[in-house]
Amino acid sequence: MKFLLKFFGYLFGLGSVLALIVAAGVWIYLEQLNDGLPDFTALKNYEPPVMTRVHAADGSLMAEYANQRRMFLPIQAVPDRLKQAFIATEDKNFYHHVGVDPEGIARAAFRFLQNIGSGRRPEGASTITQQVAKNFLLTNDLKLERKIKEAILALRIEQAYTKDEILELYLNEIYFGLGAYGVAAASLVYFDKSVNELTLEEIAYLGALPKGPSNYHPFKKTEAAIARRNYVIDRMLQNGYVTAEEAAEAKEKPLKVNPRQRGSQLTAAEYFTEAVRREVASIYGEKRLYEGGLSVRSTLNPEMQKVARKALQDGLIKFDHERGNWRGPVQQISIGADWGVELGKVEALRDLTEWRLAVVLESGSDTARVGLQPETLPSGELSADRTVGQLSLDTMTWARVSGQKPKRVSDVLKPGDVVYVEESLAVPGSYELRQVPGVSGALVAMDPYTGRVLAMVGGFSFDQSEFNRATQAYRQPGSSFKPFLYAAALDNGYTPSSVIMDAPIEVAQGAGLGTWKPQNYGGKFYGPSTLRTGIELSRNVMTVRLAQDMGMPLVAEYAKRFGIYDNMLPVLSMSLGAGETTVMRMTAAYATIANGGRRIRPTLIDRIQDRYGRTIYKHDGRICDGCSQEEWTGQGEPQLIDEREQVLDPMTAYQITSMMEGVVQRGTATSVKAVGRPVAGKTGTTNDEKDAWFMGFTPNLAVGVFVGYDTPKPMGRGATGGHVAAPIFTEFVKTALKDVPPVEFRVPRGLQLIPINRRTGLRAAGGEPGTILEAFKPGMAPPDSYSVIGFQDEMGVPMAVSPEAGQAVLSGTGGLY
Repeated sequence: MKFLLKFFGYLFGLGSVLALIVAAGVWIYLEQLNDGLPDFTALKNYEPPVMTRVHAADGSLMAEYANQRRMFLPIQAVPDRLKQAFIATEDKNFYHHVGVDPEGIARAAFRFLQNIGSGRRPEGASTITQQVAKNFLLTNDLKLERKIKEAILALRIEQAYTKDEILELYLNEIYFGLGAYGVAAASLVYFDKSVNELTLEEIAYLGALPKGPSNYHPFKKTEAAIARRNYVIDRMLQNGYVTAEEAAEAKEKPLKVNPRQRGSQLTAAEYFTEAVRREVASIYGEKRLYEGGLSVRSTLNPEMQKVARKALQDGLIKFDHERGNWRGPVQQISIGADWGVELGKVEALRDLTEWRLAVVLESGSDTARVGLQPETLPSGELSADRTVGQLSLDTMTWARVSGQKPKRVSDVLKPGDVVYVEESLAVPGSYELRQVPGVSGALVAMDPYTGRVLAMVGGFSFDQSEFNRATQAYRQPGSSFKPFLYAAALDNGYTPSSVIMDAPIEVAQGAGLGTWKPQNYGGKFYGPSTLRTGIELSRNVMTVRLAQDMGMPLVAEYAKRFGIYDNMLPVLSMSLGAGETTVMRMTAAYATIANGGRRIRPTLIDRIQDRYGRTIYKHDGRICDGCSQEEWTGQGEPQLIDEREQVLDPMTAYQITSMMEGVVQRGTATSVKAVGRPVAGKTGTTNDEKDAWFMGFTPNLAVGVFVGYDTPKPMGRGATGGHVAAPIFTEFVKTALKDVPPVEFRVPRGLQLIPINRRTGLRAAGGEPGTILEAFKPGMAPPDSYSVIGFQDEMGVPMAVSPEAGQAVLSGTGGLY
């Protein structure tokens, strides 16, 4: 007996020693692991990559930019049922364990023993807290050492953070597939809904995805996805989160996923959206753009943007129909038993929402039968539906082949041709042939008082060409530059009734360059003419004489002041707009005239906020000291302090505005009168009609339009700013402002309106034929006799001409000038 007692005592002592050795070893091992553990307190400063969102001025979503499509959602904003779906599936004891779940570990160990030799991956026993430790602080390897570190970190995290804080980290970090990270982004990416709009079956599907997004892909593995979704619903039922009726109803429903598109989310705003993206990236860098969670409020007016794109597209199509040829099909395909499959492989321009690709099935004398490209389903597969339509000859007479109008449809189209068509407005159910115009253009609409760009179109189709002709294309503005030269003259002693000789002039250009002989557009000369006439009828020769009289350094200084050119060469050819600038710069310069001469800085962005809602960028720099009052106590209205530079005398601004109103009323842009409200503007056409412009404004909107080939080449005789660009301006402004009451241009205080004869510039009695009210600054008045610039005596002094002689020059000398 004593022997047995000693033996067991010996074993107990040996066991105790071994236990102490093992405990010491475990302690040493854990201490070593502890030394290598990451700092879990870093979770307090958790700032995951969050996508940047861009909104229009009315709050409409324009675009989202992200490397990881994630939106951080505070736990308070997560619906309870969405939390319950993840807890029921991933960690049902989440609110009761201390970081590790003994029940889960036992279950996982049992499964492991069952699966020995089966090759199956071991079942996880990780709690949500352990998954947070792994996702944020550790790697994904399957080593035992990592699992031990994970457990230690989970215990520590539970001591330092609340359950809601841990759940918040988890729900915002996990990957759901389709590029979505976190529940907020997953809700948008899969269902195009906010988390508060999700139904039970949609919540359950999101709860199924963390297990393995690729294993439960909604389209590639639909059955597995539905089975896993239903498993989540069952777990929610077992845990008492839903009723049996709710569970049964949700499980019966199909899996309806509506993937959210990437890129621009707003129709017709692709060029604007990309320009905003570029600007944000230039300010804050690509990393902050794609990971910083910025909220960008742009200046875009969505409705005005749609009108702008339609106006430009209509104008370019009209030009193409009038002057272009049929340039052939988009592609040729073979027509088999199912033409839709081959047609579905042809990539269409997605931003041309009114157009559809079609394949010509039959082509005859008067009609052609076409098959429309099948729609692409959310799954990425083609629809099985096939739609057939008809084209008729009378709608494609514009499609000239080798300059000749087609006599038969088969002259233009052949079976297998893939072309664009648009449903006919005149005959519903039939279609009209379309082609992307060879010519392109741009339109910019701007608030003249703030510089906020309300609409911008950089070309016919963004999908066809991302090159933005509004901001990136440098083109010669031609005569649309003239108002700034005339403004310089009015600012420096000239008046709208000052007279300049419109007669042949030769300009020596220096060694080896020969002599320059500027010409008017029609090749004629018109004798003494007022500054107003020079603007209204866009006279080149008298503009050159005026520039010569003022000196080109002064003109160059004004061009820089208005932001048209940075450093214009002070040579006379530049007076006719021979330099290169952009539509955006020109629109901003005209807006400066429209607002009374204040320099503006055009902007596409109103403000930018960081991920915490702090404003880090704001365009409007005007100061308002009284705008932050909490209540009204009888104080007057707050006044905005405008410290922007006054680059033009307000009186001069009105004078040149009045002269440009004459361009619309009786000059080179009379078609713009159809707008039906006060408009000031100027046409511009460069040599050989390579560029056509119309720049104009109402009292509250400045608009610039440009039309031309990307590689400059002649557009054809008569393709002037007045005939090509002005109609686009007219359509846009007429539609964009149809609900805005017209207002007159404001006359600055102190300016005198005196009746003059618009042809001679001399004072006239009210009511006489040809009399207009001309604006004169204080101390200035219409002359009693001509003093013609460019008509000088031997000493170079302008010679006076009597009104009678002047009238004879204008009416009695025929073709002298």
